[in-house]
Amino acid sequence: MSRPVKRSLTLAGHSTSVSLEDEFWQAFREIACERGLSPAGLATEIDRDRGLEVGLATAIRLFVLRDYRDRLGLE
Repeated sequence: MSRPVKRSLTLAGHSTSVSLEDEFWQAFREIACERGLSPAGLATEIDRDRGLEVGLATAIRLFVLRDYRDRLGLE
């Protein structure tokens, strides 16, 4: 297991950062690639759809979890 690492992204022209564990970051990058997006492009979509009560890093982790659950046919 790894500790969260701060990663820089540019979303809609604004610089931001998220702290994600290497395992989540790698899974997130793989999903973005499969969808033909950059990590920043996918993060922009997630950022647009998340509520204000959820941080971006949490939203990304939940997105990765949902994607993997969908692949396994779980809900």
